[in-house]
Amino acid sequence: MSKKIGFVGLGTMGFPMAVNLKKAGFEVIGYDAYKGVYEKAEAAGFTMVETLKEVAELADDAIISMVRDYAQNVDIIFSEGALLSAQPKDKTIIVMSTLDPDTMNELGKKVEAESEFRLISAAVSGGASGAQAGTLSIMTSGSEEIVKSFKAYFDAIGSNTFYYGEEPGNSQVAKLVNNMILGINMNAVAEGLKLAKYYGLPQEEVVSLLKVSTGDSWVARNWSDVSEWTADTALAVLLKDLKAAYNEGLKHNVTLPFNALSSTQLFDSMGKEKPKA
Repeated sequence: MSKKIGFVGLGTMGFPMAVNLKKAGFEVIGYDAYKGVYEKAEAAGFTMVETLKEVAELADDAIISMVRDYAQNVDIIFSEGALLSAQPKDKTIIVMSTLDPDTMNELGKKVEAESEFRLISAAVSGGASGAQAGTLSIMTSGSEEIVKSFKAYFDAIGSNTFYYGEEPGNSQVAKLVNNMILGINMNAVAEGLKLAKYYGLPQEEVVSLLKVSTGDSWVARNWSDVSEWTADTALAVLLKDLKAAYNEGLKHNVTLPFNALSSTQLFDSMGKEKPKA
């Protein structure tokens, strides 16, 4: 009998991640606040339930949370009829949402203090395309023993899994570091191409140069996709992470001047309109 894994949050990232768990042979016990996804999810072979309590009851050892933020995580865990209402024992919540490090640590302490759940953090990088391809990078933290015990789950949805220590918030630090460097690189490539354009250089030839020269980066190699990112999708998410990294620097007196400049210049460099306030 295949192992049952709970999955809460079947959105743009969550749905393809759950599909890959299903493909790997796991039975997905799914739940989403948006009931419009249920028909699609059932067609994909998920066992969809109507309550969070059922998710906690039916999952064998873990429930993945892929909801938006801290408030939604608190809601699915602690509200009336939520995961805790099943009074589960020896089960783990795998938070794959993006939270700031201190908030993730607070969530971990709250779960441990108020339940018999365990919690680990497993931030992801790779976007919707990585989720669909099963090639996400997964940044984990929490109990190393628990993280290792869920290797098969992580292997089903990602191609690389990293471990960053016992504090749940550590994985979120790793994600902020990655996205901070991504933002800085995006500004660099966009500004370089702006200068090249002024002199009439063909952009494709400049990008081809970067890919095989010292200006190479993931951004350069994926510029055809990155250049299409819009203010209300990927760029907005990246800006949120750049701001979060900046705030962490302020909080802990770690100077991050390139990050601060990238936050300010991101949309100008990319030639995009800023999102509306």
